[in-house]
Amino acid sequence: MKPKSPADGAHAARPSERESIEATAAAWLAQRDDVLAPGDERKFAAWCAADPRHAAAVARLTGAWAALQPLRDFRPAAACHPDRDLLAHPARVATRVFPARFVVLAAAAALALAAVGWLLRPVVRPAPAALYATTVGGYERVMLSDGSVLELNGDTSARVRFTSSERRVKLARGEAHFTVAKDPARPFLVEAGGVAVRAVGTAFNVRVGPRDVEVLVTEGKVSISEVARLDLGAHATRAKRPSPPADTLLVAHDRALISAARATAPVVERIAPEAVRDALAWQGTRLVFVDTPLAEVVAQFNRRNAVQLVLADASLATLPVGGSFRAENVEAFVRLFESGSGVVVERPDAARIILRKTK
Repeated sequence: MKPKSPADGAHAARPSERESIEATAAAWLAQRDDVLAPGDERKFAAWCAADPRHAAAVARLTGAWAALQPLRDFRPAAACHPDRDLLAHPARVATRVFPARFVVLAAAAALALAAVGWLLRPVVRPAPAALYATTVGGYERVMLSDGSVLELNGDTSARVRFTSSERRVKLARGEAHFTVAKDPARPFLVEAGGVAVRAVGTAFNVRVGPRDVEVLVTEGKVSISEVARLDLGAHATRAKRPSPPADTLLVAHDRALISAARATAPVVERIAPEAVRDALAWQGTRLVFVDTPLAEVVAQFNRRNAVQLVLADASLATLPVGGSFRAENVEAFVRLFESGSGVVVERPDAARIILRKTK
């Protein structure tokens, strides 16, 4: 047999790509547990969006963590009534020489106790509400602290607040899609126009219109009811109306329309997969940039569009760009520079947009 060279050993010790992704995801989750700064939240979201395997690794680790949470309530009876014989001093005092296997077992026991202590520590802290909003024609994709994903359509505002007992989002206006990480101990509640949508682990879309609220389930199932029914503090609402109707259960590809006046029961219809895709077309293909050089950003847009961006000044090539844009919406990207970034936009013809540094 041919002996392995040192180079072979180094190659074998190198972690695989999957192991590297898992390690990075674990590091992000550990850092997130200590509360991420706003800038780190954006970097974390960008890392998750860069590769589907990244978000999948985060979801796997988040699910494993949720499965271990019942250990926080594990309180063995022996902790209150210790074994006296076990704690008693030995009858005969002699030089203590322990076999190696006892040393190994003691070390393993110490590690196990340390691991249990780490798992039993409180990990869910009430956090201040976070507000996310987009402008008209905008889009934002946010990885929330529990591993859920929030996607906001244009002109949308949502306030997120998580506690140890629930996860709650208040959608003040606009449209948002939710991909909820499973956590049976903390239901996921979305309030929109007096309507409450409740889920554990699923995906659904909520749109607040002028006359109604639309709920579309894309995966799993949710229940919808009035906010007053969930006792979320709508005391005035309860005083003006009779008791709210029972919850309405929706499954994948169900769409419900709830009138703002609540004069009628929710209208539920089953729609085709094609209609679901059309309803979510606003998500589209996204380009996510985090301090990306402008030259690279321009190259990515030019590969996907007939209208080509041109940098008239070489000094603009290294200008850092951050944000999330529809791949086909060059104009939305260009408007970013027209709003005070020191860049002049010129359109000599329908096929070119020139970016020039302000003189």
